[in-house]
Amino acid sequence: MSLNELEERISEISGVNVDACYQCGKCSAGCLFTAHMDLLPHQVLMYIQRGDESVLDKETPWICASCFTCSVRCPRGVDVAAVMESLRELRIRERGYETIDLRKVENLKDLPQIALTAAAQKLTW
Repeated sequence: MSLNELEERISEISGVNVDACYQCGKCSAGCLFTAHMDLLPHQVLMYIQRGDESVLDKETPWICASCFTCSVRCPRGVDVAAVMESLRELRIRERGYETIDLRKVENLKDLPQIALTAAAQKLTW
């Protein structure tokens, strides 16, 4: 089975083979934030497997706390948290940013907290 374009971009950023997910739902069952998500974590992976780019417009990647519970629970070793991070990165890149330069951010309150927290190692000071 060949990867679709969205899967290829996710894999390039995260190093994750999304096709390894067989939709058992253990990632979603362990997530503490599903009540606030518009898609459950395993559904996000299904959207990516189908090549449905509307997943980039969902709130779920921004609600994800990157706590890695989902990744630890996955029986197939899919790093769901890394996939969520790659979705956030793709959206940020589409807006013309490769990295976040804090010197150029006029109001830090305009950035979602997860963008700062999850990508802290990538920030340019």
